[in-house]
Amino acid sequence: MAYLDKLPLSVLLIVSLTWGLAPFFPEPHIWEKLKMLVAGTLVRPIDILDLVLHGLPWLLLLAKLARMARAG
Repeated sequence: MAYLDKLPLSVLLIVSLTWGLAPFFPEPHIWEKLKMLVAGTLVRPIDILDLVLHGLPWLLLLAKLARMARAG
């Protein structure tokens, strides 16, 4: 968790809003892949990889915010 503490919150926010949402049109990949996951159609390896790659910045941002909230 020391690695997560070293990551600046601003960098995680910028990466989440750019890489995490890219491409922006017609809809962000993360949103498309989450809809596929809920529908049960997320089965192709490329779609799973897309979900992981576009979701990772958001997971790191949430983990960082949770650690900051817990620290006080």
